Parts: sequence; C-alpha cells; structure tokens
Amino acid sequence: MEPETRHAICRFCHAMCAVKLTLEDGRVTRIIGDKDNPVYHGYTCIKGRNFHEFHYAPNRVLHPLARGSDGELQPLPLDEALDGIAGRLSAIIAEHGPRSVAIYGGTFSNFCPAGVMTRHAFMDAIGSPMRFSNATIDQPGKPIAMALHGRWGAGPQPFDSADVCLVIGANPLVSMWGGVPPFNPARRLHQARKRGLKLIVIDPRRTETARKAELHLQCLPGNDAAILAAMIRVILDEDLHDAGFVDAETQGFDALRDAVAAFTPEAVAAVAGLEPEAIREAARLFAGARRGIATGGTGSNMAPFGTLMEYLMLVLNTLCGRWIRAGETIPNPGVLFRMSTGKARAEKPRPAYGFGEPIRVRGLADTAAGMPTAALPDEILTPGEGQIRALFVVGGNPMANWPNRSKVEQALKSLDLLVAIDPQVGATSRLADYVIGPKFGFEIPATSFASEGITFYGLSLGMPEPWAQYQPALIDPPENSEVIEDWRVFYELARRMDLELSWFGQAYDMTRPPTTDDLLELFLKRAPVPLDEIRDYPGGREFPEQAVPAAAKESDWPFRLELGHPDMMTELGALADALGHPSALAASITGFDGRPLLLTSRRQHEVYNSVGQDLPALRRKRPYNPVYLNPVDAGAIGVGTGDAVELQTAAGCVPGIAELAEDVRPGVVSVAHGFPNRDAGEAGAGGFAGTAVAELLDDAVGYDRFSGLPVMSAVPVVVRAAGPAAA
Repeated sequence: MEPETRHAICRFCHAMCAVKLTLEDGRVTRIIGDKDNPVYHGYTCIKGRNFHEFHYAPNRVLHPLARGSDGELQPLPLDEALDGIAGRLSAIIAEHGPRSVAIYGGTFSNFCPAGVMTRHAFMDAIGSPMRFSNATIDQPGKPIAMALHGRWGAGPQPFDSADVCLVIGANPLVSMWGGVPPFNPARRLHQARKRGLKLIVIDPRRTETARKAELHLQCLPGNDAAILAAMIRVILDEDLHDAGFVDAETQGFDALRDAVAAFTPEAVAAVAGLEPEAIREAARLFAGARRGIATGGTGSNMAPFGTLMEYLMLVLNTLCGRWIRAGETIPNPGVLFRMSTGKARAEKPRPAYGFGEPIRVRGLADTAAGMPTAALPDEILTPGEGQIRALFVVGGNPMANWPNRSKVEQALKSLDLLVAIDPQVGATSRLADYVIGPKFGFEIPATSFASEGITFYGLSLGMPEPWAQYQPALIDPPENSEVIEDWRVFYELARRMDLELSWFGQAYDMTRPPTTDDLLELFLKRAPVPLDEIRDYPGGREFPEQAVPAAAKESDWPFRLELGHPDMMTELGALADALGHPSALAASITGFDGRPLLLTSRRQHEVYNSVGQDLPALRRKRPYNPVYLNPVDAGAIGVGTGDAVELQTAAGCVPGIAELAEDVRPGVVSVAHGFPNRDAGEAGAGGFAGTAVAELLDDAVGYDRFSGLPVMSAVPVVVRAAGPAAA
C-alpha cells in the first residue's frame, strides 16, 4: 500500500498544532507541520513530531489492569474491570455518600471535549461536587483575578497590533503560553518585532523569550507582584494612565493609588535585586505605547502572591486601556467557542472564590479556576463525614505533580478505590486498584475547540484568528487491544450503576452508546460555526466573516472593571509589610548545611508537564531533569555540569544532576516540575530521571488563600554537592 498523507491535530499540548501525518499500512510513520496552514505556518515542536510514539510505546496499557491478591497489577478483561469498578463504587456511595467520590482531570485529559463533558455528567449523576483538575495546581490566579477585576466583553487588544508586550514569569517560545500567542510563537514574535513591537520580560532567568526583549528585568524570584505594584505607582505618579478609559469604565482608582503608595521603585528594587530606574523604564515603556498587553505565566503564578500578581497585571492593562473599544474589530469572537460577548463593556461580575462546595481544610472552597487540588490529599486523609474514599485520575500524574509528595502517596494508598485512566503505568497509576488504557490522539476524532476555549482560563490565551479544524479518527488502536475512550469508561460505569447521564439538559442514550462524534456534536451544538461546516475543510479553515466590530455598551450598563478590590488591596498591604523581610518560607532551610538558593520552576522543550518523559526520541536529548545553576553558585558549592547534588527543604530532600547555566541569575536554582522520583524506579522503561520537585514542597505552608495553591516557585532550598560526578 502506498504511503498516505492526512491532515491532523497534534494533542501533545494546548497549542494543538495543525500537522500532517504519513500513514503506511494504517500506522503513523511521520509527523510534520502543515506549511499551508494560515495560523501555524508549518510549525511543530520536537514533542509534536514524535507524538505518534505514544501510540506504539512498548509499555502502553493495552488491556485493563487490576490489583490482584498478591498486590500486583494483572491484566483483566475490560468488562470484568468495569464490573469490578462499578460494584466497588456503588458500595462506597451507599455507605459513605456521593461526596466520597472525587475525580481529578490532568493535562492529558483536556484535549477532547467528549471526555470532559462525560466525566462531569457522571459526577452530576452520582451527585458529587468533588471535581478537581490541573488548573488549580498550575495558574489558578488567572480566572480568580479575572473574576475579581472583571472581564472585558470585547477582549484584550490583540498581539498582532500591539506596540508593546510585557511577559511576566513565562517563556512562550518554549511553553507555548504567556504573552505571545502559542500558535507558532517564534514566528509571531519575530514578525511583531520587525514591525516595531517592544518586548519587556520580568524573569529571574534569561530565557529564550527574554533574549528577544528590549528590556529584561532579571529579578530575584517571588517579586513579580511587588514589581507590578511599583510600575503602577510610576504610571499613576507620572499621569501615564488612560484617564478617559479609567474614568468611564472602572472603579476603585483611589483605593488602588493608596495601596501602591508604599511600592516606590527604590523600595521594590532593593528587594527584587534590580535598579530602580529599570522599573521606571518598564512602566514608561509599557504605558507609553499606543497598544499592548501584559500576561503572566507559571513561574509568577506559582510564586508567593500569585493571585495578586495576576490581578495587578489586569489592573496594569486596564490603567493603560489595553482593551478593544467599541467600533474596533474583534479579530476572533469565536468559531467553535464564543470567546467574547462582542460588547465593549465590563461584564457582569461572577464569583471568584469561596463559593460552592467547601473544602474541609484551610477554609478553602470552590473557585473560578475550580476546586483547590492541593487540598485533595487532606480531603482523603481527614476522617469524618465527607471524607473522599474513591478517586478517578484521568490523564494526570498526582505523584509527579502535586506538592508534598509523601502526603500524596499516603493519601492515594489509603483510598478504598483508586482508578487511573492512563496510557502508561506511571508513578500514580502504579498505586491504582484499576488502570484503564484509553484510546487517544489520532485514534479518536478531534477539534480545535481547546485552542479557543482556553481563553476562558486567562487573558490573551485563545486563538487570535477565526480558525477551526476537525480531524476524524485516523488510525486504529493496536490489534487485539482493549482500549476505550476515557469518556466511555464513565458511560459504561453509569450503565452498570443504572445512572442517567445528561449534558446541559441533553440526555445521553443509555441503551445505545454514542460515538465520540455524537458527543462532539452535542458539545458544540451552539458553536458560532456549525461543526458540519468545519468538517468540509480537512486542513482547517479561517472564517474571516466571524471578525466583527465591537458593539458599544448599553447606556444604562451598570458594571465597571474593579481596580481596587478590597481583597486585593488587603493583599497589597500584606505585601507592603513584607517588603524588606525574608519570606516565611525561608524557615524551611534553617538548620541545613549548604548554599541557600531560591528554587524556580521552568519548562523543558522535550516534555509537557509529566507527559513525554518516557518517549525514546525525546529522552535521547536529555535523559534526566537537570538542576540548573549559575556558574557562580556552582563554583561556591563545588560542582560542575554532570555532578550529583542534593536539594533540601524542611519538606524533603531529593537528588539531582547539576548543569551550569549562565542564563540563571546567581542565587537561583532552576528545575522543571512534573518529574518522578529518580531513586524509586518510577522513571518508566528507561525514562527521564528525577529531580522530583514535588518532594520539596509543603502544601500547608505559604499557600495562596484564594486558590489554595502552595508556593511552588521562589522556594528557599539548600543545594549541596552529593558525592562523585554522576554518569
């Protein structure tokens, strides 16, 4: 059979690049970018070009696994596995109530709406509100801050017409996230700079993105909110704000001015390790531009005062009028997802945090980003009414990604039932009672919905052009395997438990299983462009007719953007009090011998969170998770590239392999999150080795009071040499 080329959608990350597959005898042999695509222009990353390795991995879960009487996971026919799960789940609900069942959806579960909608429908059917996701363990400050500040109905000024872009704690050229649209970001940034865009980056590391910046504030980590407050003070002191927009569309201006008074550039620069004039220059450059946008990333969200940082970033945008006005074109109101209301106005406020189902620890509750995932281990371990006794983990790896790993392990082992839906047996699914291997990737239909839908999560994240794509299933699962779509697991459990499923009032047919395409039709029933029309264009299509002028707000519209939300002004007061004082987290290094440094998060080219660590083509380039140190610090510790080190906090001690990096600021150690324990046999079949940052983090110390997210970046650690050079 001759090789065949088909259009497809990569699902390694949220960018969902348009690609072309080469199929030979029904098997993917090559993935390249689609050069004719008007949005991606042929872009793919190393992860996407090797995505098909997931399908053919020798350690893929092709048959359900169940824990036997000997404590080991053993293959089991699919029907028997589903019968066993349904029976145990029914018994748990009967004895302990619906709240005893929880679900966690990880990164790998979010790229097919059919899975998201069906697991929510299942939880609705059993009556459990305990739904958690990776959103509250990464950047929950984004939607929470947006709810506190208010969402602008016409959306932010687009990157393609911006004169300035401020990127805070993000590296979009690697992470596909933050500031530069994640759809071929290098090309977009290059073209923007050619037409005159000025890039400002606030980051402790001279990242790939920072190297392109006109101004890089290479600060000490954990000071992003203070730097933004100082920039706002400069803008207000020098009357650089858009007074007309502020007067017409905002409230709380005076409270904001009072709250930032303590944040002089001199006071903040002394703490952040900057020159005061650099802060002033950043403020003037951002405010002096005609159009622009500021966005934050994982690093600044995981650091102390993450929600406040996101709020101040929105305030900065609003003070400078960085929103689409009435009559200006909204480049993409939405094709599959309605990204904006299309009206140039502050939308009606929505709850930010502290609503819905309360968490039984730390005074937390539901948030605009979802339930606080970091509190889930305590919900499992805390006895009493409402204790979680059964957990579904879908496309995630809590053991590698959640903080306070020892507590996570204790919690997972204590469950009456742990079910993992996972393509491979990893650190979490190794502890499960049942492991179900899913169909995924090119084995199931896909749409570009997630590329637009992500705009709901944070500012300036959605697809900038009115473009959409549909991809049918292109390959079959391996022969004789028993893998099913993740949504089908919950559908089949519902049938066995005599439950009825529905999605926004639309009932599932519980007598005849729907297809994934059926569920996509249901999910996208109200899409601005019908899915059938998008199917007519296998390589995707732009729909320029969707771009429309923003409508003016109603004359009696009562809502305004909030510049001085009381909760955020209280946070600013606490931050002002902390200026010049060591973080409370610094106590975590007391009593340990070694060189104290500040641990920051980062992204790697070769992996996406914990996904991809076990793929040979990705592993060849970097077979471990390096501990990046500035040569000055490495010299003081007495290590070089390849040498063994230890990182220690009060929460734990982990091994690592040093790598000298000039781009890391002195006083900082940079390590990626999401890796398993190097010494616990959890790296998979020859997969990446540690360092397991999760073991260094304490979920009950220094957490964000709105989202519950623990401090996971700018964490004080001791780094010391650990014996002879590593292999």
